[in-house]
Amino acid sequence: MDSNTAAGKRPLQLAILAIGVVYGDIGTSPLYTMKEAFGPAHGLAPTAGNVLGILSLVLWSLLLVVTIKYVAVILRADNRGEGGIIAMMSLAQRALPLDSATAYLVGILGIFGAALFFGDGVITPAISVLSAVEGLEVLAPDLHRFVLPVTIGVLLALFAVQRGGTQRVGTVFGPIMVTWFVALAVLGIAKIASYPQILAAFNPVYAVKFFVAEKEAAFLSLGAVVLAITGAEALYADIGHFGRMPIQRAWLFFVLPALALNYLGQGALILESSSAIANPFYRLVPAWGVAPMIVLATAAAVLASQAVISGTFSLARQAMQLGYLPRLEVVHTSEGTIGQIYVPWVNRLLLVVVIASVIGFGSSTALASAYGMSMTAMMVISTILLLVVAAERWHLPGRTIFVIAVLMLAVDLAFLAANLHKFADGGWFPIAIGVAVFTLMRTWRRGRHLLSERMRAGSITSETFVASLMSSPPVRVPGTAVFMTSSRDRVPLALLHNLKHNKVLHARNVFLTVETAPEPHVDAAERVRVAALGDGFHRVIFRFGFMETPDVPRAMVAAATAGISFDLDDTTYFASSETVVPGARKLKRKGQGMALWRDKLFALMARNTVSATSFFRIPGNRLVEIGTQVEI
Repeated sequence: MDSNTAAGKRPLQLAILAIGVVYGDIGTSPLYTMKEAFGPAHGLAPTAGNVLGILSLVLWSLLLVVTIKYVAVILRADNRGEGGIIAMMSLAQRALPLDSATAYLVGILGIFGAALFFGDGVITPAISVLSAVEGLEVLAPDLHRFVLPVTIGVLLALFAVQRGGTQRVGTVFGPIMVTWFVALAVLGIAKIASYPQILAAFNPVYAVKFFVAEKEAAFLSLGAVVLAITGAEALYADIGHFGRMPIQRAWLFFVLPALALNYLGQGALILESSSAIANPFYRLVPAWGVAPMIVLATAAAVLASQAVISGTFSLARQAMQLGYLPRLEVVHTSEGTIGQIYVPWVNRLLLVVVIASVIGFGSSTALASAYGMSMTAMMVISTILLLVVAAERWHLPGRTIFVIAVLMLAVDLAFLAANLHKFADGGWFPIAIGVAVFTLMRTWRRGRHLLSERMRAGSITSETFVASLMSSPPVRVPGTAVFMTSSRDRVPLALLHNLKHNKVLHARNVFLTVETAPEPHVDAAERVRVAALGDGFHRVIFRFGFMETPDVPRAMVAAATAGISFDLDDTTYFASSETVVPGARKLKRKGQGMALWRDKLFALMARNTVSATSFFRIPGNRLVEIGTQVEI
């Protein structure tokens, strides 16, 4: 669903849809949060003080981090109605001088945060589905041997259906998750009724006493407490799909109360029976309801995973549009909802890594050690970017920004520091994925810059070229030739090669550049820019937002409003296809180019990228591609 689709729906409909899509990840956290908090890694006994302390930390994390930081503050930092870490990065960069060190640092932080999201996209499906299926062990201990096979089967099915899109499945997202949250609340209320003293956990004094009594163990337990707020980034990332108000209302009046009640119920159960720490969520369920709850929990976990997978597709497309990833095949799975996409290459890679992580870690407890590192690092990055936006765009006073920075960063850094001890036990895994993706993104960005410089060095300016043609005009043939180029002031190499070999020019020649704006969407009035160069030559620039699909033929039809019209049946597209060759190390000067291994990596990525013409939806029967070899 995109913002256009959402705009036609009622607030209640949007709130229900938001419950299904936005809150899937954080909604499945009760499956494992309390179990991990009292797991053997922290050595905490299920005493009244410890249970109330952990519960107080969980409840106040939901209030401070999710409710105040994300729902009340970050949701207001939208980029023309769109959210997500790349949207915030672009918003912050637009408020800074283009070539400043701060803008560069903001870009590095934003891209690293986006890379970490890919690590989260691996861990979330693995731990959500695995923790749900582990309910089989509660149903019957002998079923333990089926946990991994069933989990892998569910994940295989989940990734297999991505090609078909989520339009049909999306209609049931909301009702299933509403049922899930109602079940969470009912289970919690039933247990709270028998132990109302557990409501004292809302008093933050118990969290303070817990830290005083347990010290190091209490601090390390934050690594488990943070599991309760995993998925908070989805609130901001999906603001463009549903709008701010439906997301806020769904959280405040439905999701937050359901989560709080369930955590309180689990705490009451642990105090009633210390053996429940083995799996407090499923032990909270009556014996007759365990099997149905396993089915419901698995469905909720699948939907939580679906949201993260779809978010990964969306983030990959944004990165492609902004030039941080090579162009990959993007399949639109809905004719009426342009935001629903499927990226086959990303889907295959995610499937392989997710299955490998399930087999390698083997249990949700082991995966919990890997969970949290990338998410808490993303939280810190989001806060830093928010501070830039608050200072440069909201123009808040320095004192106010300082208070916000201290409060938010104190919480974020505490969670991050508590997760550092899990690095050797699996926390390195999502970080390694993030670093690998970040390396790919920075290598592609730098490689494209070097390639552009090499191409520019071998070209001539448009003005010089047109002037030389007027002095010695070649043969002109009827029709329009559109030459794709990334440069605003240079002659496309495809034109030079065509003129050299065919010795003719079309009656009208257009130098077409497709640019991605730092906004999610570009207004129709700003879509097309046209400049006449003389003698039948025009320079045309199409601008698309990083959340839009660049459709060149459609933009050419709309170009009539900018003073230039095209007969698509009489238009031929010309594009150059560059083959990248890594440069010799001895030819590189200090500070220039990239390391040889990055040259080879860039060349490999370039060989596997989708052609610009396919990415821009240019019809193949109207296209002429001219190959050229470029050394970087």
